[in-house]
Amino acid sequence: MQLEIKFKSIAMRWFFNIFLIIAVFVTVAAVSFSVAYSTIYVERMQSLAREYASEFSALSNASRKTLYNAATGIAASFKYKNKIEVQVIDSSGEVIVTTTGFQPQDEKMPDYDKAVKSEDGTGTYKGKSASGEKILASTTVIRDANGKHIGAYRWITSLRNVNKRVTGFFMVMLAICVGILAFCALSGLFFISSIVRPIRDVSNMARKIAMGDFKSRIEIRKNDEIGELCDSINYMASELDQAESLKNDFISSVSHELRTPLTAIKGWGETAKMSVGTDEELVKRGLDVVLNEADRLSGLVEELLDFSRMETGRLSVVSQPLDISKLLGEAADMYTELARRQGIDLIFTRPAEEVTVLGDPNRLKQVFINIIDNAVKYTDGGGQVLVEQTPEEGCVRIAVKDTGVGIPAQDIDRVKEKFYKANKTVRGSGIGLAVADEIIKQHKGLLFVESTEGVGTTVTIVLPLYEPPEEPPKEDIIPPDSELENQNEKGE
Repeated sequence: MQLEIKFKSIAMRWFFNIFLIIAVFVTVAAVSFSVAYSTIYVERMQSLAREYASEFSALSNASRKTLYNAATGIAASFKYKNKIEVQVIDSSGEVIVTTTGFQPQDEKMPDYDKAVKSEDGTGTYKGKSASGEKILASTTVIRDANGKHIGAYRWITSLRNVNKRVTGFFMVMLAICVGILAFCALSGLFFISSIVRPIRDVSNMARKIAMGDFKSRIEIRKNDEIGELCDSINYMASELDQAESLKNDFISSVSHELRTPLTAIKGWGETAKMSVGTDEELVKRGLDVVLNEADRLSGLVEELLDFSRMETGRLSVVSQPLDISKLLGEAADMYTELARRQGIDLIFTRPAEEVTVLGDPNRLKQVFINIIDNAVKYTDGGGQVLVEQTPEEGCVRIAVKDTGVGIPAQDIDRVKEKFYKANKTVRGSGIGLAVADEIIKQHKGLLFVESTEGVGTTVTIVLPLYEPPEEPPKEDIIPPDSELENQNEKGE
């Protein structure tokens, strides 16, 4: 597992913000447990030693004279000799009896000094003996029936076993700590690697996208948030690739749309120029073609300008009350002759009643022309284009139905997208329907497309009817006092 560590990287932040905290916590816990274990074990040992040596508390019934004999008797019968050593000390501080039978040499007794000076008559010492062995010792002062100090008994136990146990416990805790930290380090590095690697892939992909490479994809290894991010990046690259393809198709289509009329204008212009004075009919025909193609170019340029305005949010409408039937009829009349020449039956029955909507006549006519033009373009000879207008409650429904080639099911949801063309064999820029949809939205209407491939397409527009504002009620005008007087006089 390779993981490149960089300053201020995710790995370094994890190390300082998480791993070090865990390490400190685990270390403190291990030390605390070890100290607690040592304290508890020593206290337990001290309690047992005190219990073992409790037999010597009977020396409080002795006197200074009988202390030696009483201590010797108890020491002889003492059954915990292999666990602790008990020493009996007289009032002068000399050891007179020991349970081991060996007289201590030059042994310091700090616990005895504490016991003699303390109010409760006890003292404890934890340290080293004269031989250097670690011991735990405790002294209890012996007083007679009159409360006089006649001596003391002192028990001593080695801490060798205690230290072994504590050391063993500490080593176990150390091993546990090392295991926990190793597990945290390995799991953390593995987890960070699982995050850093896809993030690095995303970063590399972003650089490739910025350089125009939309074909590359990130391998999705896991189904989690990182996987969702990678999937989103792949989706973005796919959409950008598709947008790039649409843009290229759009440029190619617009170039073709511009080149065709320009070629016709240039060709017929040269023909007309050479025919001046020799064939006036050919000159007139050529000029008609030039004018028609110029109008076509003007329409295409205007469509591109409208698309630019739409993209920048500057596509505006100037609304006024208008008869939608008249506007729709004008748009249909523009294509009646073209449809007839192509063998297409274009039908529009103007409603008898006027239907008023609030809208921009130029923009709405532009929409109707675009939709009828598409219907005629995609319908073969012998087909039919039907333009219908149906009044409904609060709105008017306009439908343009054709019996053309139709739109594939996979393309129907995208036909209103900019640059998108379901059929690339037919002329057109691919932005007309997108502009039309935006214009209808600005009129608070709806535009939707229904189509069956090989059967035909229906484009429906729904626009709200115009409701004139209600005039405020006229208030009764009260005439001035002079007029009231004149009316009264006339009444008399």
